[in-house]
Formats: sequence, structure tokens, C-alpha cells
Amino acid sequence: MPPSMVHVNGSVNLSDAESVMRALAEHVPALRRIPDGETGERHLWLAFQESRFQDADGLVPVPEADGRLAELGSHLVRLETGYDAAEVRFPNLGFASYYLDSYTIFDRLQREGAIGLGTRFQVQYPSPLASTASYVDGPDVLAVLPAYERALLADLDRVIDGVPARSLAVQWDLPVEIGVLEMPEFFPVSASLKLEDLAIAVGRCVDHVPEEIPVGMHLCYGDFEHRHFKEPESLQTQVRFFNAVQASAKRGVSWCAFTVPQDARAAEFFAPLSELDASDAELSFGIVPYHPDRQVPGTTEDQVSLIDQRLAGRAWGLSTECGLSNVEPDALPAMLDLHSELLARLSAPADA
Repeated sequence: MPPSMVHVNGSVNLSDAESVMRALAEHVPALRRIPDGETGERHLWLAFQESRFQDADGLVPVPEADGRLAELGSHLVRLETGYDAAEVRFPNLGFASYYLDSYTIFDRLQREGAIGLGTRFQVQYPSPLASTASYVDGPDVLAVLPAYERALLADLDRVIDGVPARSLAVQWDLPVEIGVLEMPEFFPVSASLKLEDLAIAVGRCVDHVPEEIPVGMHLCYGDFEHRHFKEPESLQTQVRFFNAVQASAKRGVSWCAFTVPQDARAAEFFAPLSELDASDAELSFGIVPYHPDRQVPGTTEDQVSLIDQRLAGRAWGLSTECGLSNVEPDALPAMLDLHSELLARLSAPADA
């Protein structure tokens, strides 16, 4: 079965939420969910959370950032000497403030007919580990993590309270979890966190979303100038992690976006899909190439065939490998159109 739906992971490189939502609704009409593009200070994903860690009660700056963050101009914090980690308090994290403002735009556009009535407003959150591992000094990450998780889930609660359940969808972005599994030497917490630990923590995040609200995961390998922190050798890590979260969560995952590098076309890459315990989850695969002119002709068709073989006829969708924050605004219309063009082309009868 060819792809029959489109998923957008979240970030879109336009100036404001209304521009993003109008562009998505116009160029990608097959969307079931529309994000606000993570515009403004959210453009660099969770970089805007650095200031929240700097301003948190009970955390103090580390004199110099370690090597993995210094080149990005980021600075770490640590637990203040003598301070109980359970007493750490964060300022307003900011996610809900942006999303509630964006929802008023989404609701207006939907009432005006610019967005279809069946489309949901999609919000994206980093896992608690993602922010904490990025901005807390290694030895204190696990101590501070529960306090940030409480703050993050409280922020999400504001969204859940402020957006009608019939209109909302929540996605958890998980590149740090994938990074811990694929490149443990890069993450100081890796020695303390195994697959099961990561899955239990993400399962808590999944379960925090009420049953009537769809909840998804983006299994991500990063997107710095459309380069991954590591090229996945196959879908094995993503499948194992998805299965572990499904086993841990009390409710099912509603959708999952998988990373597929644009040159992946070996059968071995897609073989782990045979082990996927997806139940009713909507699956999407990042086969929309960021650079179609650099892709060997026929690669996308091969990817579709190999995914089909492993999914044994179940419905699935397409996406890009990551978000669209690194696509230049003047190139975005063509990139968005490519989603719909591929969907139409790949769904056409073979003799058409």
C-alpha cells in the first residue's frame, strides 16, 4: 500500500504562526495535524530553554560550558551547593504561552475555512531529558530531571486546559533519547540510562496526555544543516525504542515519525520494521528528501516498496526526516508542494 497521509514534524522556517499554518493548509492539504512552526525564539528547537535553566531557583552557572556546547555558545548550570534538588523551581517555560496564542490563530483560520474542520492543532514538546541533558552539568542531570519534568508537564497541562480536546494533538520530540542509544559516548548520563529507563520516562510523558487527545513521537537524529548527529544504519534502534515505549505506556501511541535518510534504499535498513509492535499507531517515514536534486533517481520508489513489504499492507504516511526550520523561506513552497506531489505520484496506479 503506498503512502496515504502526510505528517509535518513541527518546525517551519517562517516568521510567524499564521504564515506557517496558512502555508501548510495551502500546500499540504492531506495534513491531519497542523503545527504552529515553532517560530520566534523557538526556531532553534529548545535553545530558548537555556535561559529558563539559568533563571531557575537552586541552579547556578557552571563557569565554562563543556566542549559539546561551547561551540554553540551555550552554558551549563549545576545544582547549587547545599540545595535540595526537589526544591528546584523553574520560571515560566514558555511553551504553553506560545501555543495558546497560536491556537487562537488556528481556531480563527479553521472557522474561516482556511483549515479543514477535521484538522487538529499539533503542539511539540521536547522530552524532559532533552532539555535537562542539554543545559545541566552531567553529574547533576538526573538529580535536576524530576524538577524539570514537573515544570514541563505543568506547562503542557496549561495547553490541555486551554485547547479543546477535539482540536489538540501532542507530539514528543526524542532526539536525545535516540542519541543516548546510538552515541552513548556523547551523553554523560548514558551510563545510567538504558533502553528500558528511557522508555519508562517517555511512557510517563505519553500517559500524561488524556486518552481523548492523540499523542505522537518523533524519533529524530537531529538536523544541523540537514545532517544527523549519526546516520542510522537501519531502523533497528527506532523500532526497539518504539516497541519499548508502547510496552511501558498505559495508553497507546497515536502516531510515530521515523527517520529515514534520503539515500537509504537497502533492504537491510528497513528490515527491522517486521518487528514493529505498532498496534493502531499511525506511522510516517521521512522519505520526502530535503535535497531531491541530490537523490539517485528511483530511491523514493525503492523506499516505498521496502516499507510496504515490511508493513504488510497497513496504511502509512510520509514526512521529512526532521522539521523544516533549516529550509530557507523562499524554498519552502516547493518543499511543501513536494509532499503533495510525492503523495499523488506514489499513489497513482502503476499503469497511469
